[in-house]
Amino acid sequence: MRAAANRLLPQGPLDLLRQLVLFCGAYWLYRLVRGQVYGDPGAAFAHAADVVRLERSLHVFWERSVQTWSMRTEAVNDAASWLYLNAHFVVTTVTLAFVYLRRNEHYYFVRNMFVVAMALALLGYVVFPTAPPRMFPSLGFHDSVAEYTHVTENASVNALYNPYAAVPSMHVGFALMLSFAMIRMARAWWVRALWVPYAPLLTFVVVATANHWVFDAVTGALVAAVSAVAAVLCARARPAAWAWAPERELAAPARAG
Repeated sequence: MRAAANRLLPQGPLDLLRQLVLFCGAYWLYRLVRGQVYGDPGAAFAHAADVVRLERSLHVFWERSVQTWSMRTEAVNDAASWLYLNAHFVVTTVTLAFVYLRRNEHYYFVRNMFVVAMALALLGYVVFPTAPPRMFPSLGFHDSVAEYTHVTENASVNALYNPYAAVPSMHVGFALMLSFAMIRMARAWWVRALWVPYAPLLTFVVVATANHWVFDAVTGALVAAVSAVAAVLCARARPAAWAWAPERELAAPARAG
């Protein structure tokens, strides 16, 4: 049993437990803190109005047109709502598990990217709480996900839910980091091809469901970029463990950490 576990787990069962505690703990702390960083709703709506003015001045106020187009076809609208509710958590979790088990030499770099991204996202939620488009029916937006979640724009903040935690959009940020990693490490061309549209698809989904402004998606992409740079800097501190392709044969045979 122990020998089989060691064959299946690239760094052994203790490292798996350590990574579960580190990553899952960081993720749930992220969710809990996100739910608690609830500021003044007036500020959140004021920030959203600022976002609308900025997008209009830059001629990128596309959200209403995107949602209108999406809702013309029931299948597209249903698919977008389903993907918004499920893809973010399921795809992220399954992909990270695959990276750990089958591409372990890259996992620690990817893990560090995600941890930095979650910390930056929390900073954004504290500094710039923003109401999402679905809370602006006066601008023509519709909450297309409410019928699936039974959560309306009047729902209150709780330990895991904060409707004003919108800037940056980590649906977009996580999707970009996963795509970057999987395209870079995939061995088959068709796997790389499958990952190319993932981040653009999630960007469409968050806008079409009126859960994020274009501004949110852009800031999510910026967080992903900064987190990748931060992971590179972390790798300089521990190149034998945290680099994208660590040269572990030059290091002691200790666990990656």
